[in-house]
Amino acid sequence: MKKSLALLIITVFITAGTSDDVFAGGKEESPTLEQTYSEIGYKTVEEAAKEFEEHFKQDVKLPLRVPPIPFSHQFGRFNDLEDDINDSFDMDFINEDSPENHYKIDIRPINRKISINKKYFVNQYTLKNGKEATLINIANSFDAIVFEIGPWQYMLSVDKRVSDIVTVEILLDIANSIDYLSEDKRS
Repeated sequence: MKKSLALLIITVFITAGTSDDVFAGGKEESPTLEQTYSEIGYKTVEEAAKEFEEHFKQDVKLPLRVPPIPFSHQFGRFNDLEDDINDSFDMDFINEDSPENHYKIDIRPINRKISINKKYFVNQYTLKNGKEATLINIANSFDAIVFEIGPWQYMLSVDKRVSDIVTVEILLDIANSIDYLSEDKRS
């Protein structure tokens, strides 16, 4: 389980990293954000979600809400690793001009969920559906809530530099927006 958490932390830092400058014809050119993310396996959210659903033969529900900060891009990635244990779906929302505006969604099957080490635990909350959501601190740079809905474990994380705007309550509202189909069925 430590390996899974370490892989998640590494993924967060890779996607938040900077790109190297490229020199062409004597002029300094940087790859575009789209090129950088494409090189590490990101594509459209729709394409990545479809691959994830086909791989696990299950539909996945995505939140209807996003944090109230501006994003310039959103990318998706299905991580299909050799051993299936760490297969997951990632969505990254970023702002090209404000690197602190970074919001990430990680989804994996419950039977392959990441266990929360007590040293990362901050607090426990209850979602509208009665399920527990755990607030954790990832490497002192991201706050995240972890919870389960249907067959999936979700992790919603946000850069700490915007935690005064994207509060825990907002992350909980986003988490609650995932369960929209269940609410319709109860009506």
